[in-house]
Amino acid sequence: MASDRLTVGPPSPSGLTPTLERNIQSLMARRRTEEARASLQQRVAERITRFTGSMPFVYIHLVFFGVWIVANLGWVPGVQPWDGSLVMLAMMASVEAIFLSTFVLISQNRMARAADKRADLDLQISLLTEHEVTKLVEVVSAIARKLEVRSAADGELDELKQNVAPEAVLDKIEETEPEDA
Repeated sequence: MASDRLTVGPPSPSGLTPTLERNIQSLMARRRTEEARASLQQRVAERITRFTGSMPFVYIHLVFFGVWIVANLGWVPGVQPWDGSLVMLAMMASVEAIFLSTFVLISQNRMARAADKRADLDLQISLLTEHEVTKLVEVVSAIARKLEVRSAADGELDELKQNVAPEAVLDKIEETEPEDA
């Protein structure tokens, strides 16, 4: 029955392999866990940022600022202007902008931390993959040598068998990057 384990069954109804589905579920569970761990302040900032980046927020502001401006220009009969120079409106808009930019920065900081985690994971997977491919090249090369099979890539095999030192790659990248002005 060992051959049964080597056989791939029919695709799942979603068209995804079981491994891919498991990985997706695992990543989604991880994301839900991280969201649940967020502090109250982070969740509030995230909700405020999400709302302020929506069209209902724009519509509310259009109505609010429009009514304020029209009323204070004296265009509404029976309504006495209370902010004729619109200084109060400008002050409120400035204070709101200060708070909104702070909420956006809080959300961006949280998103940057999540992006850093994903980048670290990507790097680790890439390094692991590079290591595994290097080992596979060694094995395939040994098999080809044993079977006396020649290939156009034989000249590159020694280079392909070498492990890559990530710190050396980073050093070279940093060395060749232009300096900030």
